[in-house]
Amino acid sequence: MDTAPTVSKPIYYPETDGKPMGETDVHIDALIYLREALRDHFREAPQVYVTGNMFLYYEEGNTTACVAPDVFVVQGVGKHERRTYRLWEEGQPPAVVFEITSRGTRLEDLGTKRAVYAMLGVREYFVYDPLGEYLRPPLQGYRLHEGEYQRLLPAGEEGLTSQVLGLELRVEAGHLRVVDPATGERLLTPAELHAARRAKATARRAEATARQAAEVRAAAAEAELERLRAELARLRGGI
Repeated sequence: MDTAPTVSKPIYYPETDGKPMGETDVHIDALIYLREALRDHFREAPQVYVTGNMFLYYEEGNTTACVAPDVFVVQGVGKHERRTYRLWEEGQPPAVVFEITSRGTRLEDLGTKRAVYAMLGVREYFVYDPLGEYLRPPLQGYRLHEGEYQRLLPAGEEGLTSQVLGLELRVEAGHLRVVDPATGERLLTPAELHAARRAKATARRAEATARQAAEVRAAAAEAELERLRAELARLRGGI
């Protein structure tokens, strides 16, 4: 007797664990700054994807094989929007991961997650304790070497260098900041970036207004010159 073939149901990979975020404004501000500043910095790089607080599934068929990095950067994939990041579909693990840590998450951030990131081949891992609750110094970084993370040493007072991203990370006045060593400029916060773009747009409008005014004055001067020439010609003709 023939039996109907069984059809396996598609596996559902949750996009949220149903738990509200329980961090302070300081933690959330640091997360948003990193995500938005890095997105803006790599906006012209079509194969650099920056996201944060998204579930990353690393074993097909196993919905428990999952982590949710605060911010991560993937090289070699497109920028299109995703609901989850599935490693077997993307083919590329994150190149760099950032965790905004706290006393309540320290065991996971420095234990379970760090081990998972090393296993996945995340080349650099940075941990930032914005309230200085337990990390000394509050910004620490690791680079993968032969499958194990090696602690990064601070470059003097300049903070830590991400070789993968070509950027420097510093703590300035109690806030995490990212600096482009090629220009020496700090990557701006979303508010600073908005203000800078607004100021640039205002300057462009002022320049355009000034240019139009100059063109009007030049046209008026040319018209007056032509009028005087015509008047002079008329007077000479009457002599």
